[in-house]
Amino acid sequence: MFLLRTAFWIGVVLALLPTFGPKQSGPQAAGVAATEVVTAASATFADMIQFCNRQPDACAAGAQFASVVGQRAQAGAKMIYEIVGEKLAKTDGGAGATGATAQDANFSQSTLTSADLAPAWRGPHRKDKAAL
Repeated sequence: MFLLRTAFWIGVVLALLPTFGPKQSGPQAAGVAATEVVTAASATFADMIQFCNRQPDACAAGAQFASVVGQRAQAGAKMIYEIVGEKLAKTDGGAGATGATAQDANFSQSTLTSADLAPAWRGPHRKDKAAL
């Protein structure tokens, strides 16, 4: 799921990046205003929303296809997770069947050294004459 989201957002970013090459004929070159592009995009989106009302069989097939693809993606992600876990367990020196203790040791949040944990120097204690 992470890879799909990443691919989607990379596609959006690439689509929105300006081109630095030679000028190409596009909506702006044809004299189409930005408001017309937004209007066309919103009409397309509204039409896509009504697709399931017009074509219920195609919508059901698409939903089934999306379900199968999602299940396969989950299975693939689980396999990759297990393979990476096995590789980490092997590189950690075989700390156990699951490698949990090795992972806990490697990903500890305690990064302070003994010098960091030592109290700061404060100097000798003085008694304030006004407090007496």
